[in-house]
Amino acid sequence: MIPFKLSDELIEQIENLIEEKQDRLLLEMMNEFHYADIAEIINELNLPEATYLIKLIDSEKTSDILTELDEDVREQILSNLSAKEIAEELGELDTDDAADIIAELPEERVKEIIAHIDDRKHARDIVELLRYDENSAGGLMAKELVKVNENWNVLTCVKEMRRQAENVTRVHSIYVVDDEEKLKGRLSLKDLLTTSTKTQISEVYIPKVDYVTVHEKAEDVARLMSKYDLEAIPVIDELGRLVGRITIDDIVDVIREEAEKDYQLAAGITQDVEADDSIWKLTRARLPWLMIGMLGGLGAASIINGFQEVMQSYSILLIFIPLIQATAGNVGVQSSAIVVQGLANDTVKGEILGRLGKEFLLALVNGLAIASVVLVIGHFAFGAPYMVSVTIGVALVTVIIIAALIGTFIPILLNNRGIDPAVATGPFITTSNDVFGILIYFLIAKMILGF
Repeated sequence: MIPFKLSDELIEQIENLIEEKQDRLLLEMMNEFHYADIAEIINELNLPEATYLIKLIDSEKTSDILTELDEDVREQILSNLSAKEIAEELGELDTDDAADIIAELPEERVKEIIAHIDDRKHARDIVELLRYDENSAGGLMAKELVKVNENWNVLTCVKEMRRQAENVTRVHSIYVVDDEEKLKGRLSLKDLLTTSTKTQISEVYIPKVDYVTVHEKAEDVARLMSKYDLEAIPVIDELGRLVGRITIDDIVDVIREEAEKDYQLAAGITQDVEADDSIWKLTRARLPWLMIGMLGGLGAASIINGFQEVMQSYSILLIFIPLIQATAGNVGVQSSAIVVQGLANDTVKGEILGRLGKEFLLALVNGLAIASVVLVIGHFAFGAPYMVSVTIGVALVTVIIIAALIGTFIPILLNNRGIDPAVATGPFITTSNDVFGILIYFLIAKMILGF
């Protein structure tokens, strides 16, 4: 299969076909593309062209295309479709995808669309999913699954599985429930095929099954499925009843979104934004951290201002201020990034003191190595007096240790208080370590040089 590649020539060709209303040629071309590729094409078209193409293509394919579109593009296209047209699209989707799309619309429009969905069970399932928080297991799950009753025999089970599988895109697991719909376990396809048709399911099903509850956090679900390499996981309600399942494709989306959010937080962006968002939205996301950075810079400047007399006697100390600040910031970001990653993967174990002790020893080794190089270069390349070189070396070791401890402790503290530890990385750690670094630098210089 040749990888799809979007080009200006392809977009121009499609735009010309739309303008000339060459529907047959358009459909032939679209039939050659995967629905994700068509979504990529539509993202590049203007609204009238995108709407025209969506209405032209069969609902069975456009429903999948809608799930792949950029949110802003999808919102604009849906605003150009009638409630009946949207209902037809949602009728072709699994309940979780349909709920995700319809959740973006105004409440009044949602009611109108639900009323136009012909399959009433499908409509009820979508409405049920809309009640859950989007970042919970209930908000992630789909209602489509294959389940059998523990009191059935194998023959009845196979007949029911055939009937249920017609509405399930992919069968990952067969779940076993009791008469009250409570999850009891899972059924091995091998056992089903090798067992007598008269055998009761209760005699062959596997009682051990991983599951999550409807209110479990999406991140926790992702962590569980990743840890045990699960392709799907059942979801139960407060009474233990099987109400849905979450598949790996939904979890991949959660992991990607969480990674994007953490990356933006680490870069000093306080809300989820994209490159093509408005200037006002981008400003609101970036400005708070920039203001914090500004305050940190002013704090460092005020510390330097307090040591003006020293600068006159030991002006060479000024040369190494950028080195102190850069080293402190880099060490802090490195330490916090490792801890944040470990917290996300649930690999940070043990007491905080143990973690801090390990980071202290690591920082000490790194600090001594860097300080040794700087001491030699500072003395011979910059002509710094011996005691000044020693001052810079001691300050570097101290700053590296303090920065490493701050970068380790802050994310763990935030995590224990229920705050996303990713906010600790980037500008927060860098700014705080810049200020502490300068302060420590001059205090050590004062002690060693005796001014």
